[in-house]
Amino acid sequence: MAFNKIKLNVAGTSYVINSQDSEEHVLSLANTLDEDMRRILEKSPSASITAAAVICALTYLDKLDKSDSSADNMRRQVRQYLEDANNARMEAEKVKLELERLKIDIQYLKNQRGNND
Repeated sequence: MAFNKIKLNVAGTSYVINSQDSEEHVLSLANTLDEDMRRILEKSPSASITAAAVICALTYLDKLDKSDSSADNMRRQVRQYLEDANNARMEAEKVKLELERLKIDIQYLKNQRGNND
């Protein structure tokens, strides 16, 4: 896959990066990072750009970790739902077989009764 050379600006510093992602996507990410870092620097004027970057990184990692945990939980729930559905399907099949057996028994008994009359 080809790399795109992308020029971006974060917290007043220009960077040129190579990415397989589209320029639009990378610039969107850089814009979000720039806004987040600027917000931190506005709230804490004595904070360095490095400190703002570290705070952003920790915030993003926290979101990623929570998102991963949420996704893992959803996967567990889906697996449980699939297992429950499979168990219900198997139980329905057993009931269906039992119903067929009972129908045969009923027919047999009707035939026996008819032969006895």
